[in-house]
Amino acid sequence: MNQHLAKLTRALPLILAGLALLINWQRQPETLDWRIQAPTEEPAASARSQNKNKNKNKNKNQNQSIEFHSDFVSSATDLFVHAASVTALKDGRLLSAWFGGSREGARDVKIYAAFYHPKLRRWGENFVLASLDGTRQALGRSIRKLGNPVVSQAADGKLWLFYVSVSLGGWAGSAINASHSVDGGDTWSAPERLITSPFTNISTLVKAAPVYYQDGSLGLPVYHEFLGKFAELLRLDQSGRVRDKIRISHGKHSLQPVMVAANSDDATILMRYAGAAPRRLLASHSSDGGQSWTPPHKTSLANPNSALSALRLGDGSILGVMNDLEDGRHRLSLMLSRDEGNNWRLLKRLEGHEEYQGKLLARENYEPLIAQDFISSTGPQRAGLWQSYRSKLNRRVCKHDFCRFIYDYPFIIQSESGQFHIVYTWNKSFIKHLSFNQAWLDTL
Repeated sequence: MNQHLAKLTRALPLILAGLALLINWQRQPETLDWRIQAPTEEPAASARSQNKNKNKNKNKNQNQSIEFHSDFVSSATDLFVHAASVTALKDGRLLSAWFGGSREGARDVKIYAAFYHPKLRRWGENFVLASLDGTRQALGRSIRKLGNPVVSQAADGKLWLFYVSVSLGGWAGSAINASHSVDGGDTWSAPERLITSPFTNISTLVKAAPVYYQDGSLGLPVYHEFLGKFAELLRLDQSGRVRDKIRISHGKHSLQPVMVAANSDDATILMRYAGAAPRRLLASHSSDGGQSWTPPHKTSLANPNSALSALRLGDGSILGVMNDLEDGRHRLSLMLSRDEGNNWRLLKRLEGHEEYQGKLLARENYEPLIAQDFISSTGPQRAGLWQSYRSKLNRRVCKHDFCRFIYDYPFIIQSESGQFHIVYTWNKSFIKHLSFNQAWLDTL
Protein backbone atom coordinates (compact mmCIF):
# COMPACT_ATOMS: atom_id res chain seq x y z
CA MET A 1 0.00 0.00 0.00
CA ASN A 2 2.79 2.38 1.00
CA GLN A 3 4.68 1.53 -2.21
CA HIS A 4 1.64 2.36 -4.37
CA LEU A 5 1.11 5.59 -2.44
CA ALA A 6 4.75 6.52 -2.92
CA LYS A 7 4.51 5.90 -6.70
CA LEU A 8 1.33 7.97 -6.89
CA THR A 9 2.98 10.77 -4.93
CA ARG A 10 5.95 10.80 -7.35
CA ALA A 11 3.63 10.78 -10.37
CA LEU A 12 1.30 13.45 -9.01
CA PRO A 13 3.41 16.46 -10.15
CA LEU A 14 3.48 15.08 -13.69
CA ILE A 15 -0.27 14.47 -13.67
CA LEU A 16 -0.96 17.98 -12.38
CA ALA A 17 1.45 19.49 -14.92
CA GLY A 18 -0.31 17.62 -17.70
CA LEU A 19 -3.73 18.81 -16.55
CA ALA A 20 -2.47 22.38 -16.27
CA LEU A 21 -1.04 22.16 -19.77
CA LEU A 22 -4.33 20.85 -21.15
CA ILE A 23 -6.38 23.54 -19.38
CA ASN A 24 -4.01 26.28 -20.50
CA TRP A 25 -4.04 25.00 -24.09
CA GLN A 26 -7.83 24.91 -24.20
CA ARG A 27 -8.26 28.36 -22.63
CA GLN A 28 -9.13 30.97 -25.24
CA PRO A 29 -8.15 34.46 -24.09
CA GLU A 30 -9.66 36.08 -27.19
CA THR A 31 -13.24 35.77 -28.37
CA LEU A 32 -13.26 34.26 -31.84
CA ASP A 33 -15.37 35.81 -34.57
CA TRP A 34 -17.42 33.02 -36.16
CA ARG A 35 -18.75 35.14 -39.04
CA ILE A 36 -17.34 33.71 -42.25
CA GLN A 37 -15.89 36.00 -44.88
CA ALA A 38 -17.93 34.48 -47.70
CA PRO A 39 -16.99 35.67 -51.20
CA THR A 40 -20.50 35.15 -52.57
CA GLU A 41 -22.24 37.05 -49.77
CA GLU A 42 -23.94 40.27 -50.85
CA PRO A 43 -25.84 42.96 -48.91
CA ALA A 44 -29.57 42.45 -48.58
CA ALA A 45 -31.44 43.77 -51.62
CA SER A 46 -34.96 43.82 -52.95
CA ALA A 47 -36.14 41.04 -55.23
CA ARG A 48 -36.29 43.54 -58.10
CA SER A 49 -32.67 44.63 -57.66
CA GLN A 50 -31.52 41.00 -57.25
CA ASN A 51 -33.22 40.05 -60.52
CA LYS A 52 -31.72 43.12 -62.17
CA ASN A 53 -28.23 42.08 -61.05
CA LYS A 54 -28.80 38.52 -62.25
CA ASN A 55 -29.92 39.77 -65.67
CA LYS A 56 -26.92 42.11 -65.81
CA ASN A 57 -24.54 39.26 -65.03
CA LYS A 58 -26.30 37.00 -67.51
CA ASN A 59 -25.92 39.59 -70.27
CA LYS A 60 -22.28 40.11 -69.29
CA ASN A 61 -21.58 36.37 -69.51
CA GLN A 62 -23.32 36.17 -72.87
CA ASN A 63 -20.96 38.83 -74.21
CA GLN A 64 -17.90 36.93 -73.00
CA SER A 65 -15.90 34.83 -75.42
CA ILE A 66 -15.64 31.19 -74.37
CA GLU A 67 -12.30 30.36 -72.80
CA PHE A 68 -10.88 26.97 -71.91
CA HIS A 69 -7.17 26.26 -71.56
CA SER A 70 -5.13 23.23 -70.54
CA ASP A 71 -1.47 22.82 -69.65
CA PHE A 72 0.95 21.20 -67.23
CA VAL A 73 2.16 23.05 -64.14
CA SER A 74 5.05 20.68 -63.42
CA SER A 75 7.76 20.09 -65.99
CA ALA A 76 9.98 17.25 -64.69
CA THR A 77 9.42 13.92 -66.42
CA ASP A 78 11.24 11.80 -63.83
CA LEU A 79 9.33 12.68 -60.65
CA PHE A 80 6.29 11.21 -58.94
CA VAL A 81 4.10 14.28 -58.27
CA HIS A 82 0.89 14.60 -56.27
CA ALA A 83 -1.50 16.68 -54.14
CA ALA A 84 -1.40 20.07 -55.85
CA SER A 85 -3.10 23.23 -54.63
CA VAL A 86 -3.43 26.67 -56.22
CA THR A 87 -4.25 30.21 -55.16
CA ALA A 88 -4.81 33.50 -56.99
CA LEU A 89 -2.52 36.40 -56.06
CA LYS A 90 -3.39 40.08 -55.85
CA ASP A 91 -1.34 40.89 -58.97
CA GLY A 92 -3.29 38.42 -61.11
CA ARG A 93 -0.73 35.61 -61.05
CA LEU A 94 -1.38 32.13 -59.70
CA LEU A 95 0.78 30.13 -57.32
CA SER A 96 0.56 26.35 -57.32
CA ALA A 97 2.34 23.94 -54.95
CA TRP A 98 2.66 20.14 -54.91
CA PHE A 99 5.00 17.46 -53.65
CA GLY A 100 7.35 15.48 -55.84
CA GLY A 101 10.07 12.85 -55.53
CA SER A 102 11.03 9.35 -56.56
CA ARG A 103 7.86 8.04 -54.89
CA GLU A 104 5.28 9.08 -52.29
CA GLY A 105 6.84 9.14 -48.84
CA ALA A 106 10.44 8.96 -50.10
CA ARG A 107 13.12 10.97 -48.35
CA ASP A 108 13.87 12.88 -51.55
CA VAL A 109 10.33 14.35 -51.70
CA LYS A 110 10.22 18.16 -51.75
CA ILE A 111 7.44 20.72 -51.91
CA TYR A 112 7.63 22.28 -55.36
CA ALA A 113 5.89 25.39 -56.67
CA ALA A 114 5.46 27.53 -59.77
CA PHE A 115 3.90 30.86 -60.71
CA TYR A 116 1.42 31.26 -63.57
CA HIS A 117 1.64 34.41 -65.65
CA PRO A 118 -1.84 35.18 -67.09
CA LYS A 119 -0.64 37.49 -69.87
CA LEU A 120 1.72 34.81 -71.16
CA ARG A 121 -0.74 32.03 -70.26
CA ARG A 122 2.26 30.03 -69.15
CA TRP A 123 3.66 28.49 -65.98
CA GLY A 124 7.12 29.58 -64.93
CA GLU A 125 10.06 27.51 -63.74
CA ASN A 126 9.41 24.98 -60.98
CA PHE A 127 11.22 25.74 -57.73
CA VAL A 128 11.54 24.18 -54.27
CA LEU A 129 9.30 25.77 -51.66
CA ALA A 130 10.11 23.40 -48.77
CA SER A 131 12.52 20.51 -48.28
CA LEU A 132 13.13 17.75 -45.77
CA ASP A 133 16.39 19.28 -44.56
CA GLY A 134 14.99 22.81 -44.37
CA THR A 135 11.95 21.64 -42.40
CA ARG A 136 14.14 19.57 -40.08
CA GLN A 137 16.41 22.52 -39.35
CA ALA A 138 13.53 24.94 -38.79
CA LEU A 139 11.60 22.63 -36.47
CA GLY A 140 14.61 21.13 -34.72
CA ARG A 141 13.27 17.61 -35.01
CA SER A 142 13.65 14.52 -37.16
CA ILE A 143 11.55 14.58 -40.35
CA ARG A 144 11.02 11.47 -42.48
CA LYS A 145 8.71 12.71 -45.23
CA LEU A 146 6.66 15.62 -46.55
CA GLY A 147 3.31 15.93 -48.30
CA ASN A 148 0.02 17.71 -49.07
CA PRO A 149 0.96 21.40 -49.52
CA VAL A 150 -1.89 23.92 -49.46
CA VAL A 151 -1.34 27.53 -50.57
CA SER A 152 -3.88 30.29 -49.94
CA GLN A 153 -3.85 34.08 -49.98
CA ALA A 154 -5.79 35.98 -47.32
CA ALA A 155 -7.70 39.22 -47.94
CA ASP A 156 -4.86 41.25 -46.42
CA GLY A 157 -2.43 39.83 -48.98
CA LYS A 158 -0.64 37.43 -46.63
CA LEU A 159 0.17 34.22 -48.47
CA TRP A 160 -0.06 31.01 -46.45
CA LEU A 161 1.59 27.64 -47.01
CA PHE A 162 0.45 24.64 -44.98
CA TYR A 163 2.08 21.26 -45.50
CA VAL A 164 2.35 17.91 -43.79
CA SER A 165 5.48 16.38 -42.28
CA VAL A 166 6.02 13.01 -40.63
CA SER A 167 8.61 12.33 -37.94
CA LEU A 168 7.62 8.78 -37.04
CA GLY A 169 5.62 6.09 -38.83
CA GLY A 170 3.28 6.66 -41.79
CA TRP A 171 0.81 9.43 -42.61
CA ALA A 172 -1.05 8.69 -39.38
CA GLY A 173 1.93 10.24 -37.58
CA SER A 174 1.65 13.54 -39.45
CA ALA A 175 1.74 17.10 -38.21
CA ILE A 176 0.93 20.32 -40.08
CA ASN A 177 3.50 23.06 -40.63
CA ALA A 178 2.70 26.67 -41.53
CA SER A 179 4.76 29.27 -43.32
CA HIS A 180 3.77 32.64 -44.75
CA SER A 181 4.88 35.30 -47.20
CA VAL A 182 4.10 39.02 -47.20
CA ASP A 183 5.76 39.81 -50.53
CA GLY A 184 3.75 37.69 -52.95
CA GLY A 185 5.76 34.53 -52.50
CA ASP A 186 9.26 35.91 -53.07
CA THR A 187 10.36 35.13 -49.52
CA TRP A 188 8.86 32.93 -46.83
CA SER A 189 8.99 32.68 -43.06
CA ALA A 190 10.55 29.61 -41.46
CA PRO A 191 7.94 26.85 -41.07
CA GLU A 192 6.36 26.39 -37.66
CA ARG A 193 4.55 23.30 -36.43
CA LEU A 194 0.88 23.82 -35.61
CA ILE A 195 0.10 22.71 -32.06
CA THR A 196 -3.20 20.88 -32.39
CA SER A 197 -2.85 18.86 -29.18
CA PRO A 198 -0.95 19.51 -25.93
CA PHE A 199 0.34 15.93 -25.82
CA THR A 200 1.32 13.84 -28.88
CA ASN A 201 0.41 16.51 -31.46
CA ILE A 202 0.36 13.96 -34.30
CA SER A 203 -2.06 12.60 -36.86
CA THR A 204 -3.28 15.91 -38.26
CA LEU A 205 -3.27 16.32 -42.05
CA VAL A 206 -4.48 18.98 -44.46
CA LYS A 207 -5.72 18.84 -48.05
CA ALA A 208 -8.23 21.67 -48.62
CA ALA A 209 -7.99 25.46 -48.64
CA PRO A 210 -8.79 27.43 -45.48
CA VAL A 211 -11.83 29.66 -45.13
CA TYR A 212 -11.38 33.16 -43.73
CA TYR A 213 -13.41 34.88 -41.04
CA GLN A 214 -14.37 38.52 -40.84
CA ASP A 215 -11.76 39.25 -38.15
CA GLY A 216 -8.97 37.98 -40.43
CA SER A 217 -8.61 34.62 -38.69
CA LEU A 218 -8.65 31.29 -40.51
CA GLY A 219 -10.65 28.10 -40.44
CA LEU A 220 -8.51 25.20 -41.68
CA PRO A 221 -10.30 21.92 -42.50
CA VAL A 222 -8.10 19.02 -41.35
CA TYR A 223 -8.40 15.28 -40.79
CA HIS A 224 -6.92 12.46 -38.70
CA GLU A 225 -5.85 8.93 -39.60
CA PHE A 226 -4.60 7.58 -36.24
CA LEU A 227 -7.05 5.35 -34.31
CA GLY A 228 -9.82 6.53 -36.60
CA LYS A 229 -10.49 8.67 -39.63
CA PHE A 230 -12.37 11.86 -38.87
CA ALA A 231 -12.48 15.57 -39.73
CA GLU A 232 -11.97 18.72 -37.68
CA LEU A 233 -11.93 22.47 -38.23
CA LEU A 234 -8.92 24.29 -36.79
CA ARG A 235 -9.34 27.96 -35.91
CA LEU A 236 -6.12 29.88 -36.42
CA ASP A 237 -5.51 33.52 -35.59
CA GLN A 238 -3.85 35.92 -38.02
CA SER A 239 -0.40 34.84 -36.85
CA GLY A 240 -1.15 31.15 -37.47
CA ARG A 241 -1.58 30.00 -33.86
CA VAL A 242 -4.26 27.38 -33.19
CA ARG A 243 -6.93 29.00 -31.00
CA ASP A 244 -9.64 26.34 -31.15
CA LYS A 245 -10.70 23.17 -32.93
CA ILE A 246 -14.13 21.80 -33.71
CA ARG A 247 -14.91 18.15 -34.37
CA ILE A 248 -16.83 17.70 -37.63
CA SER A 249 -17.13 13.91 -37.74
CA HIS A 250 -16.36 10.78 -35.72
CA GLY A 251 -15.46 7.18 -36.45
CA LYS A 252 -13.21 5.71 -39.13
CA HIS A 253 -14.72 6.74 -42.45
CA SER A 254 -14.40 10.48 -43.18
CA LEU A 255 -11.33 12.21 -44.64
CA GLN A 256 -10.11 15.38 -46.35
CA PRO A 257 -12.96 17.81 -45.60
CA VAL A 258 -13.67 20.67 -48.00
CA MET A 259 -15.57 23.61 -46.51
CA VAL A 260 -17.87 25.58 -48.82
CA ALA A 261 -19.38 28.70 -47.24
CA ALA A 262 -22.73 30.10 -48.36
CA ASN A 263 -22.76 33.26 -46.23
CA SER A 264 -21.41 34.44 -42.88
CA ASP A 265 -23.22 31.65 -40.99
CA ASP A 266 -24.05 28.76 -43.31
CA ALA A 267 -21.53 26.30 -44.74
CA THR A 268 -21.34 22.77 -46.11
CA ILE A 269 -18.51 20.31 -45.58
CA LEU A 270 -17.91 17.63 -48.23
CA MET A 271 -15.72 14.66 -47.35
CA ARG A 272 -14.00 11.68 -48.88
CA TYR A 273 -15.55 8.40 -47.72
CA ALA A 274 -13.28 5.58 -46.53
CA GLY A 275 -15.95 3.15 -45.31
CA ALA A 276 -17.81 0.12 -46.61
CA ALA A 277 -20.05 0.01 -49.69
CA PRO A 278 -22.02 1.73 -50.96
CA ARG A 279 -19.25 4.28 -51.32
CA ARG A 280 -20.73 7.76 -51.35
CA LEU A 281 -19.56 11.32 -50.87
CA LEU A 282 -20.19 12.55 -47.31
CA ALA A 283 -21.75 15.90 -46.40
CA SER A 284 -22.24 17.87 -43.18
CA HIS A 285 -23.74 21.31 -42.56
CA SER A 286 -23.28 24.21 -40.17
CA SER A 287 -25.54 27.21 -39.54
CA ASP A 288 -23.33 28.94 -36.96
CA GLY A 289 -20.13 29.65 -38.89
CA GLY A 290 -18.61 26.23 -38.19
CA GLN A 291 -19.05 26.08 -34.41
CA SER A 292 -21.20 22.96 -34.76
CA TRP A 293 -21.91 20.45 -37.54
CA THR A 294 -24.68 18.02 -38.39
CA PRO A 295 -23.78 14.31 -38.38
CA PRO A 296 -22.23 13.47 -41.79
CA HIS A 297 -24.53 11.66 -44.17
CA LYS A 298 -24.05 9.89 -47.46
CA THR A 299 -25.06 11.85 -50.53
CA SER A 300 -26.22 10.40 -53.84
CA LEU A 301 -22.79 10.75 -55.47
CA ALA A 302 -20.32 7.87 -55.63
CA ASN A 303 -16.89 8.36 -54.08
CA PRO A 304 -14.10 5.76 -54.45
CA ASN A 305 -12.26 6.83 -51.27
CA SER A 306 -10.74 9.72 -53.18
CA ALA A 307 -10.17 13.44 -52.58
CA LEU A 308 -12.44 16.10 -54.05
CA SER A 309 -12.63 19.88 -54.30
CA ALA A 310 -15.53 22.34 -54.48
CA LEU A 311 -16.48 26.01 -54.38
CA ARG A 312 -19.59 28.16 -54.17
CA LEU A 313 -20.91 29.83 -57.32
CA GLY A 314 -22.58 33.20 -57.36
CA ASP A 315 -26.06 31.67 -57.70
CA GLY A 316 -25.56 29.64 -54.52
CA SER A 317 -24.92 26.27 -56.16
CA ILE A 318 -21.79 24.19 -55.52
CA LEU A 319 -19.33 23.40 -58.29
CA GLY A 320 -17.30 20.27 -57.57
CA VAL A 321 -14.44 18.30 -59.13
CA MET A 322 -14.21 14.63 -58.20
CA ASN A 323 -13.88 10.98 -59.17
CA ASP A 324 -17.56 10.09 -59.49
CA LEU A 325 -16.93 6.35 -59.31
CA GLU A 326 -17.50 3.50 -56.87
CA ASP A 327 -13.99 2.23 -57.50
CA GLY A 328 -10.87 3.59 -59.21
CA ARG A 329 -9.68 7.05 -60.19
CA HIS A 330 -9.70 6.73 -63.96
CA ARG A 331 -12.38 9.39 -64.43
CA LEU A 332 -12.46 13.00 -63.24
CA SER A 333 -15.65 15.01 -63.56
CA LEU A 334 -16.99 18.53 -63.13
CA MET A 335 -20.24 18.32 -61.15
CA LEU A 336 -22.95 20.72 -59.95
CA SER A 337 -25.18 20.57 -56.87
CA ARG A 338 -28.09 22.90 -56.09
CA ASP A 339 -29.05 21.31 -52.76
CA GLU A 340 -25.89 21.61 -50.63
CA GLY A 341 -24.19 18.52 -52.01
CA ASN A 342 -26.98 15.98 -51.63
CA ASN A 343 -27.60 15.51 -55.36
CA TRP A 344 -25.29 16.19 -58.27
CA ARG A 345 -25.51 16.74 -62.01
CA LEU A 346 -22.68 15.89 -64.38
CA LEU A 347 -21.48 18.95 -66.28
CA LYS A 348 -18.37 17.66 -68.03
CA ARG A 349 -16.02 14.69 -68.07
CA LEU A 350 -12.67 16.37 -67.61
CA GLU A 351 -10.65 13.16 -67.89
CA GLY A 352 -11.42 9.57 -68.78
CA HIS A 353 -11.76 7.40 -71.87
CA GLU A 354 -15.26 6.02 -72.30
CA GLU A 355 -13.90 2.67 -73.49
CA TYR A 356 -11.60 2.40 -70.49
CA GLN A 357 -13.31 1.16 -67.33
CA GLY A 358 -10.37 1.01 -64.96
CA LYS A 359 -8.92 -2.26 -66.16
CA LEU A 360 -5.26 -2.62 -67.08
CA LEU A 361 -4.48 -2.05 -70.75
CA ALA A 362 -1.73 -3.68 -72.75
CA ARG A 363 1.02 -1.15 -73.37
CA GLU A 364 0.60 -1.25 -77.18
CA ASN A 365 -3.04 -0.16 -76.73
CA TYR A 366 -2.27 2.27 -73.93
CA GLU A 367 0.55 4.29 -75.51
CA PRO A 368 -1.47 5.87 -78.35
CA LEU A 369 -4.13 7.00 -75.87
CA ILE A 370 -1.78 8.53 -73.34
CA ALA A 371 0.35 10.11 -76.10
CA GLN A 372 -2.73 11.89 -77.41
CA ASP A 373 -3.66 12.97 -73.87
CA PHE A 374 -0.14 14.21 -73.22
CA ILE A 375 0.01 16.41 -76.33
CA SER A 376 -3.49 17.83 -75.83
CA SER A 377 -2.76 18.51 -72.16
CA THR A 378 0.58 20.25 -72.45
CA GLY A 379 0.30 21.94 -75.85
CA PRO A 380 2.65 21.86 -78.84
CA GLN A 381 5.37 23.87 -77.06
CA ARG A 382 6.10 20.91 -74.79
CA ALA A 383 5.42 18.11 -77.27
CA GLY A 384 9.12 17.32 -77.29
CA LEU A 385 8.84 16.05 -73.70
CA TRP A 386 6.75 13.09 -74.81
CA GLN A 387 9.67 10.83 -75.71
CA SER A 388 11.35 11.54 -72.38
CA TYR A 389 8.13 10.78 -70.50
CA ARG A 390 7.39 7.71 -72.64
CA SER A 391 10.63 6.07 -71.51
CA LYS A 392 9.47 6.39 -67.87
CA LEU A 393 5.95 4.95 -68.15
CA ASN A 394 6.98 1.79 -66.29
CA ARG A 395 7.90 3.90 -63.26
CA ARG A 396 4.50 5.61 -63.06
CA VAL A 397 1.53 3.92 -64.70
CA CYS A 398 2.75 0.65 -66.25
CA LYS A 399 3.89 -2.65 -64.79
CA HIS A 400 4.92 -5.68 -66.82
CA ASP A 401 3.65 -3.88 -69.96
CA PHE A 402 0.16 -3.33 -68.56
CA CYS A 403 -0.91 0.23 -67.82
CA ARG A 404 -3.66 2.32 -66.21
CA PHE A 405 -5.01 5.88 -66.12
CA ILE A 406 -5.15 7.84 -62.85
CA TYR A 407 -6.57 11.37 -62.40
CA ASP A 408 -6.99 12.45 -58.80
CA TYR A 409 -6.59 14.97 -55.96
CA PRO A 410 -8.25 17.98 -57.66
CA PHE A 411 -8.20 21.51 -56.28
CA ILE A 412 -10.46 24.25 -57.67
CA ILE A 413 -10.55 28.04 -57.13
CA GLN A 414 -12.16 31.07 -58.72
CA SER A 415 -10.04 34.21 -58.98
CA GLU A 416 -11.26 37.79 -58.47
CA SER A 417 -11.45 38.16 -62.26
CA GLY A 418 -14.02 35.34 -62.32
CA GLN A 419 -11.72 32.82 -63.99
CA PHE A 420 -11.86 29.23 -62.72
CA HIS A 421 -8.70 27.19 -62.18
CA ILE A 422 -8.35 23.48 -61.45
CA VAL A 423 -5.12 21.61 -60.70
CA TYR A 424 -4.87 17.86 -60.20
CA THR A 425 -2.56 14.87 -60.48
CA TRP A 426 -2.30 13.54 -64.03
CA ASN A 427 -1.24 9.88 -64.04
CA LYS A 428 1.08 10.40 -61.04
CA SER A 429 3.44 12.10 -63.47
CA PHE A 430 2.42 15.74 -63.91
CA ILE A 431 0.33 18.39 -62.25
CA LYS A 432 -2.27 19.46 -64.79
CA HIS A 433 -3.99 22.85 -64.90
CA LEU A 434 -7.37 23.64 -66.45
CA SER A 435 -8.58 27.22 -66.78
CA PHE A 436 -12.02 28.34 -67.98
CA ASN A 437 -14.44 31.24 -67.64
CA GLN A 438 -18.11 31.56 -66.82
CA ALA A 439 -19.02 31.68 -70.50
CA TRP A 440 -17.56 28.19 -70.98
CA LEU A 441 -19.31 26.96 -67.84
CA ASP A 442 -22.64 28.33 -69.10
CA THR A 443 -22.39 26.09 -72.19
CA LEU A 444 -22.55 22.92 -70.08
